[in-house]
Amino acid sequence: MSMLLLDLLGTFFFAVSGSLLAARKKFDVVGSLLLASLVGLGGGVCRDVIIGQGVPNAFAQPVYLLPPVLATLLVATRVVHETRVRRPLLLFDAGGLALFCIVGTITAHEAGLHAVSAALLGLTTAVGGGVMRDVVANEVPQVFNPRGVYAIPAMLGAALTVLTLELGWFGVVAGCLIAVFVFVLRVLSIRLEWHVPLAGGGTIRTNDV
Repeated sequence: MSMLLLDLLGTFFFAVSGSLLAARKKFDVVGSLLLASLVGLGGGVCRDVIIGQGVPNAFAQPVYLLPPVLATLLVATRVVHETRVRRPLLLFDAGGLALFCIVGTITAHEAGLHAVSAALLGLTTAVGGGVMRDVVANEVPQVFNPRGVYAIPAMLGAALTVLTLELGWFGVVAGCLIAVFVFVLRVLSIRLEWHVPLAGGGTIRTNDV
């Protein structure tokens, strides 16, 4: 599976999460497209700007515009929608997180960055777009939400990716296993309400965000 395909797939997953959030917020179709584009492309743009290897892929290759457009159409036509029982926003977000931590790390590693820097850039790629989405939609970013771990699965995924790259073990199987691991860990953290310790100590109360 090519890097471009993985990048586009991750962009699509994140874009759907953006369009679903726009629908929840009662935004119009234009707002949905903008939010989908922001979350789908934001992390990759940050990655490419930091690496500094020319125009970011999102602007250099028009094909990157297709996932946000498709996501917006699927949500607008209610092919994908949320109910109280089914929460695809979180699932698509977890899918984007799983793919982008891998793609971002590989891209940084291939650009010649140190292993630690490559992993950090993979983490930035994974969480960057989600932070932009939530801030623009006036939501507490998921990375700061104490209910469910967000950055930790991406951090572990980026670390595993750079480790397998350094050892020469990375391939399709390794990539799929890492992506599944990150996705499952994120989903389980939401379902089981795992959380990291609060900054000021104490525990999460029922009325906490």
